[in-house]
Amino acid sequence: MPGRDLFCQPRRPRAGATLTLVFAGVLVAGAATGSLPGARSGAGERKSSTETVRSAPAAQEQVTRAAAEAMAAGKSPMEAAERAVSRSGDRWGAVYSPGDYQEFQEALDGQYTGVGLWARRERDGRIDVTKVQTGSPAADAGIRAGDRLRSVDGEKTDGLPVTEVVSLLRGDADDAPAGTPVTLGLQRGDRQWTRTLRRARLSTDSVTVRRLAGGVTVIRISAFTRGAGDQVRAAVRRSPAGQGVILDLRGNSGGLVTEAVGAASAFLDGGLVATYDVDGEQRALHAEPGGDTTKPLVTLVDGGTMSAAELLTGALQDRGRAVVVGSRTFGKGSVQMPSRLPDGSVAELTVGHYRTPAGRAVDGRGITPDLPADGDAVKRAETVLTGLGDPS
Repeated sequence: MPGRDLFCQPRRPRAGATLTLVFAGVLVAGAATGSLPGARSGAGERKSSTETVRSAPAAQEQVTRAAAEAMAAGKSPMEAAERAVSRSGDRWGAVYSPGDYQEFQEALDGQYTGVGLWARRERDGRIDVTKVQTGSPAADAGIRAGDRLRSVDGEKTDGLPVTEVVSLLRGDADDAPAGTPVTLGLQRGDRQWTRTLRRARLSTDSVTVRRLAGGVTVIRISAFTRGAGDQVRAAVRRSPAGQGVILDLRGNSGGLVTEAVGAASAFLDGGLVATYDVDGEQRALHAEPGGDTTKPLVTLVDGGTMSAAELLTGALQDRGRAVVVGSRTFGKGSVQMPSRLPDGSVAELTVGHYRTPAGRAVDGRGITPDLPADGDAVKRAETVLTGLGDPS
């Protein structure tokens, strides 16, 4: 199983709610967000666009009415709203408590509460640490990549899904805030020990940049958090002239759509990025002029590439700006609209879908790469770059 960011996994879903990951790259409970005016484009399970609720305004009215009636009757408005969303037929619909929604918004700012560990589940079921964030509680405790995570607060982690381990580390069952303790059982070689850490508010690095030996720049975007577009543009400006760029979107399950458009603006000189509809009204997203159209570009994708990351991939592919390498993307191309309920919770229902510049629907279909990637995907992308000329 590939490595996963422990802070980027979704919380456990409530009954009747579709709590998906933002950004597996992203980020917390909830669908991956898109900052279309009042709307967002989420990540979650694969479905066909024909399964979408047929009348979003009517469904939203039903959800709001159910919540108001429950509040008037002294019952839980949120539970009533969850039942109404479930009945609406919108499998992307979700209801968030005020606290969960606030946490989600903070995650879009690139912040999370945790201890700063990345980990993966090995074939034998054990959980190994793959990365420790600098300056985090885990780093201060001396935990290193390669250490084995044996338990969290006394519960053994061997055999557990990574998402379950995430819930234990974050203290989801107790809504544990920063400053609360969590005791880890660890192993390094033959040494076994326990260490109690304090959870902290930490910042993510959603955009990372590295230079390969041959001069190729690899820009990896794990999530489209606020500021990601500017970071991508800066990375492209700093990349060596005459050298190619690899844009790694593998495992990126979404984020702010405006940031995805900003990233597209790093490689395009204006023009269409995507179209979308909200309750039947057609709208369009355009790149800003002045992007670098000269550097050869390869975009890496996989089955974990979703939502806003698919929007970016489709734009670069349709516009002939990038060769897309990897495996078919997830297929999440719907837009959700949030609205406040009487108790302060937030309901979201699907209101439309987006399409690539060539008019391709993404929802339920995904994007097929130009070339497959077997084995070392980055090496494959680097090889492809050698055969690309000046795209201008």
